[in-house]
Amino acid sequence: MSVWQRGIGLALAFAVLAAPLPAQDRAQTLADIRQELTVLYVEIQRLKGELNTTGGATMPSGGGSLLSRVDAIEAQLTRLTAKTEELEYRINQVVKDGTNRVGDLEFRLCELEADCDVMSLGDTPTLGGGTLPAGPGPAGASTPGPAAGAGGGQLAVAEQADYDAAMAAFEDGRAAEAAMLFGRFVEAYPGGPLTGTAHYMRGEALAEQGLVAEAARAYLASFSTSPDGPHAPDALMKLGVALGELGQMTEACVTLGEVMARFPGAPAVAEAQAARASLGCN
Repeated sequence: MSVWQRGIGLALAFAVLAAPLPAQDRAQTLADIRQELTVLYVEIQRLKGELNTTGGATMPSGGGSLLSRVDAIEAQLTRLTAKTEELEYRINQVVKDGTNRVGDLEFRLCELEADCDVMSLGDTPTLGGGTLPAGPGPAGASTPGPAAGAGGGQLAVAEQADYDAAMAAFEDGRAAEAAMLFGRFVEAYPGGPLTGTAHYMRGEALAEQGLVAEAARAYLASFSTSPDGPHAPDALMKLGVALGELGQMTEACVTLGEVMARFPGAPAVAEAQAARASLGCN
């Protein structure tokens, strides 16, 4: 299995695992849920203690039934706590491994560029935003934050103006200037709501200059920053096309196939299918 195939597969797995979290309270982390379960568990223990402190008294009618119900609730809380910790651990592992896989592909793309310095790549943005989970297991793991560049959050001061300036340069046909301005934008606002779009537009500006490898890296950054954003299908499709132009046929076919699997209803699917056919993908 190729590096990119495993990386994209893990990114998609993370999206699937994250999907079941309650839509009405996305800000609540698994750690918060586990803490609430712990508090409730303590309260149940205290209640049981109160029910059993009258050693010499006669248990009222139905008391045994109440204790049985308390025991059942306690057992259910224990089960839910274990499930929560298991899910948290699985998500953390997917985020860590998926981020490492994306970093591997960024390194390989850099090697294809004549003027790319591997030492200047820096850290790969964490899949889904936030920071990499810490700790070997559920007890020491942290939950990744909300996805960066997914369209939420408030714009920073001057963020919209900087984005508009870069977009104006692109629309005026000043591709080199636009690529530079979008590059500065993503460095200045790495976690902003427009970051994923800015990476994508930088890829477009680089592609217009025939800088295929650099454009591929920008499309990859756009997708990894905002895997469910408005430009995600096109970014993934154009990454696959660029990989094909760079001679990375296996990775190109896998990436183009992921467009169809990940975004079956997107307009980019037709272009991905045509690209796969032109590359002779199986």
